[in-house]
Amino acid sequence: MIPHLRHSFNTNFTEKGYQLLLKRLEGVCGMHVDFRVAETPFFIPTPLINSMVQAGKEIIMQLMTNPDYLAASGRAIPHEFNVPNEPPRPLFIAVDFGVIRNEDGSYVPKLIEMQGFPSLFGFQAALCQQYREVYGLSPGLRYLLGGLDLEAYHALLRRAILGDHAPENVVLLELDPLKQKTRPDFVLTERICGINTVNIRDVVKEKNRLFYRQDGVRVPIYRIYNRAIADELMKADVQLPFSFRDELNVEWAGHPNWFFRLSKFSLPYLHHPTVPRTQFLDNLTSLPGDLENWVLKPLYSFAGSGVVVGPSHDDIAAVPDASKSEYVLQEKVEYGAFIETPHGGTKAEVRIMYIWLDELQPVNNLVRLGRGKMMGVNFNKNMAWVGSSAGLFLG
Repeated sequence: MIPHLRHSFNTNFTEKGYQLLLKRLEGVCGMHVDFRVAETPFFIPTPLINSMVQAGKEIIMQLMTNPDYLAASGRAIPHEFNVPNEPPRPLFIAVDFGVIRNEDGSYVPKLIEMQGFPSLFGFQAALCQQYREVYGLSPGLRYLLGGLDLEAYHALLRRAILGDHAPENVVLLELDPLKQKTRPDFVLTERICGINTVNIRDVVKEKNRLFYRQDGVRVPIYRIYNRAIADELMKADVQLPFSFRDELNVEWAGHPNWFFRLSKFSLPYLHHPTVPRTQFLDNLTSLPGDLENWVLKPLYSFAGSGVVVGPSHDDIAAVPDASKSEYVLQEKVEYGAFIETPHGGTKAEVRIMYIWLDELQPVNNLVRLGRGKMMGVNFNKNMAWVGSSAGLFLG
């Protein structure tokens, strides 16, 4: 995307340098990184990432100022996960864009999906830093957004996660965190904020209070940085020590209701140049004649689970009538394979990460590189120069 940077990187790349990158990441995280880290960053033109940041803001505000949408998205929250005391806006938002090539040769973003849920806020900054340092890239290449430097970014993240509470009374809550591939992000978040990661199974409830145990001592929880995904909790049929519907004396850093409100459910309500046509499955009076150019998506799955690219009539018919309101049919985004690698052209999906405290602020980016049918890990197995990456741009 920035030709001279791409050419220089590819020319000077060595497998030894890549292995050093992985080793340095392990050192920073204090553990092995189980998901695949790509050999290369994405050198993204500043106008392109700026257009993504602006489009993300416009999309979010379009939803947040639409009373009909807000009422409808409230009905999308499952009864068992409808948490009391919902704030008027999400704290963490991630907006994912695919990059496509126009007929005139220009590159533009197209919305893939959005999440009112935390992303890898801790890990991603570390990955970006290691790309720059290990490969000896120009310090003029930036990755943080909104004019932030690393110190200001960490300060903002601490403010969002901790609120007004002492770190020992704030927990990162996840299901079986030691088994999650995102564990390196948890470790780095613990380090940045001074908090503990707690398995949601191990929380103790007493009346309307929650506690966790540390060194045999019961410690009160006043604020939760929620990383537990409802879809995983339901699939695992977890018997929780508390109900999400309980009136608890606790704050949420990332209120769980926004996971459902800002999600694939949002897509049919959006009208924006970057948004592909999307409809709820139960609202379709007839199917498109070119289903190969559409994608069937369950609303609340995570990491691409259940997504069908180019669905058949049988795929759509297999969705029970009672569940059709929980699926969307979205026009397929044809990613441009424009990143030159030793293995051929590679596609990119860029996540713009926002924190909404005093204002809706873009803070960081996350990139997935792939050459498969989809960008998920399962579609890019046994490939090189794909996986988790980062957008670096000239500041």
